[in-house]
Amino acid sequence: MLTLHRVTLLITSDTAPPILDGAVLVRGDRIAALGPYVELAAAHPQARLREWTGARLTPGQAQPCGALLLERHYHPDPREGLGVEPRPLPPGGVEAGWYGGLGGSARRGLQLMLRHGTTALAGPFERPEVRAAVSRSGLRVLTPFEPSHALNTLAFEGVPYGALTVDGRADFAIFDRGTGECLGTVLAGRLVFRGR
Repeated sequence: MLTLHRVTLLITSDTAPPILDGAVLVRGDRIAALGPYVELAAAHPQARLREWTGARLTPGQAQPCGALLLERHYHPDPREGLGVEPRPLPPGGVEAGWYGGLGGSARRGLQLMLRHGTTALAGPFERPEVRAAVSRSGLRVLTPFEPSHALNTLAFEGVPYGALTVDGRADFAIFDRGTGECLGTVLAGRLVFRGR
């Protein structure tokens, strides 16, 4: 199946010029074409269309703090009444009564990353329950990973990573051009997060 993602601004890499009213054509887990929407729509009229009005589509974000966020922090479940911010794990690990243990925490942490356009994260992951959650998520694990700039805070926002290329894996993120909010994250051609 072909899916055409239409955006107001397509950014394929840090070095390529942006494309106004651009589109990414996805076939399976790969990028089949990149370019102006009018050209791709005319060449592939059978493609399913996803329109992201007022948005920019970019390569996904890489999370350089992946192992730290998932193995050394607990991500509370809203039903626990512990707030929404990750909290450092105590020396003994996950406390009794914490929802879903470390595996549940890792899954919630991964969902937060996807909500910020993350398509890759830094490992390695030592704990089996975290490795399993990361493997099921579809996120690429980068080891080792050196961010292009210094990180001042532990945050779910990643750093720009990679480029969109024809025949490359269809990993990208869509952001609102005005607010910067992530509207969608695509991993291997699948829309795994959709905002608003």
